[in-house]
Amino acid sequence: MKNTVNKWFVAEVVCSADAAEAVESAFNVLDALGTEIDSLRKAKDEPLCVSGYFETAPALGEVRAAVEESLRIYGFNAGSIVSITIKDVEQTDWLAEWKKHWKATEIGRFVIAPPWEDVAEGGRFVIRIEPNMAFGTGTHETTKLCVKKIDELYRPEQSFLDVGTGTGILAIAAAKLGGTRIVACDTDIDSVAIARENAILNGVADAIEYFDGSIDDAMPVFDFVCANLTIDVILPILDLLLSKSGQVLLLSGILVEQKDLIADALAERGIADYTVEADGEWISVLVNIS
Repeated sequence: MKNTVNKWFVAEVVCSADAAEAVESAFNVLDALGTEIDSLRKAKDEPLCVSGYFETAPALGEVRAAVEESLRIYGFNAGSIVSITIKDVEQTDWLAEWKKHWKATEIGRFVIAPPWEDVAEGGRFVIRIEPNMAFGTGTHETTKLCVKKIDELYRPEQSFLDVGTGTGILAIAAAKLGGTRIVACDTDIDSVAIARENAILNGVADAIEYFDGSIDDAMPVFDFVCANLTIDVILPILDLLLSKSGQVLLLSGILVEQKDLIADALAERGIADYTVEADGEWISVLVNIS
């Protein structure tokens, strides 16, 4: 669902370049509707401005607390922050920034691109994503990790469940590979609406069933289950995710520093058949159910 208001609110954090990802992660924890790192034409050691967009203005203290906690998790201290400001920004400005900075992302046989960019398919699967206010444009490491595994392992005869679909990239990827029994859900009703729009844009709307909410005991078992969430969301529903996974469970949204948390949780359940893959500060965990 596209925002109809004339302006958004943006929290801008100027920080050391190596701490930019930690700040972006803090914005995701704060449920920012979109993030941006201004790294173009910047020297390697030059501070970066990380922006988080919100529909209502966040409290400065809340932003500072979330940023400092994320810095701690990533191994930085508050000295990495130069400044934090909150201001309003015209919606058209935000969309213009996307067009200037967001380029196509290649992941295996997939190319994730905005609608306005000319991409030669050349035997590749092109996924077009509108720059709406929802997490997931294909550029984040967790999305890339998941798409990579889908590209390598998913077979079109498998049923597919995308838990926390965001903009719908993972479900669309499965549909692009020929899947037809695909279900995607998200607790954010706006994300589900955006995911539906993106499925239509990519010509795969008939292959994907969407619903608002999360999984429960009544859901059937799916062959291939993806949950690109965060560790604090994954752990409470891990048993449910495992019970609904017939062959493969793919988890992501987990920081490298949180690897032991998910490893211990799987060990407690007697699960040893899994592989971990890293991209930057993030990991994916592929659990082989059968």
